[in-house]
Amino acid sequence: MAGRKQFDVGAALDRAMRVFWQRGYADASLDTLATATGLGRGSLYGTFGNKDALFRQCLDRYATVHGTRYEEALAAHPGDPVRAVAAFFDVTLARIADPSVPSGCLIAQSAAQSATLPEENGARVRGLLDAQRDRVRAALAGSSADTRALDEAATFVVAVNQSLAVLSRAGTPDEELRSVARLACDTVAHTLARPRTGAAPEGVTQD
Repeated sequence: MAGRKQFDVGAALDRAMRVFWQRGYADASLDTLATATGLGRGSLYGTFGNKDALFRQCLDRYATVHGTRYEEALAAHPGDPVRAVAAFFDVTLARIADPSVPSGCLIAQSAAQSATLPEENGARVRGLLDAQRDRVRAALAGSSADTRALDEAATFVVAVNQSLAVLSRAGTPDEELRSVARLACDTVAHTLARPRTGAAPEGVTQD
């Protein structure tokens, strides 16, 4: 409409996402969000709803952007779940090393603050963590390990992934983060190589 200021909604959402990423939900004030997006409070509410709704949209945008990268990494090594997990961690390490984005991880930071989040927002964070676990679990499905081992390995990978983000925010050097990722891959390899529950010991046949 002539005379009406136009703005890029996606760009504004990205800027709001960075505020939540850097400050956390509680410390991301409406004034800070308005300044970052270039919108007045009225326009902010009119475009995104209240702060809770804006936060959920930022979580979803973050998960979409980075989730796609995780999916591509996990799918790049069919039949080799350990390499897939290593590629998964590489996505996180590359984001951590990227100076153009805030340190840490929006989901990890939000999970740490879950007790103070509104119920719906806390549930959204939990759902995103579950989705990440489901991606990893699917990548491990080709292994001969039993269901319990696969479930445990997937949960472990997500836990380490979130820990990498927390450690990076505390200033842990890249070489130490990569060491954690390597040890995690070794643990996954060991877990997937365990005999299946109920399997006979090597050299012993079952009737």
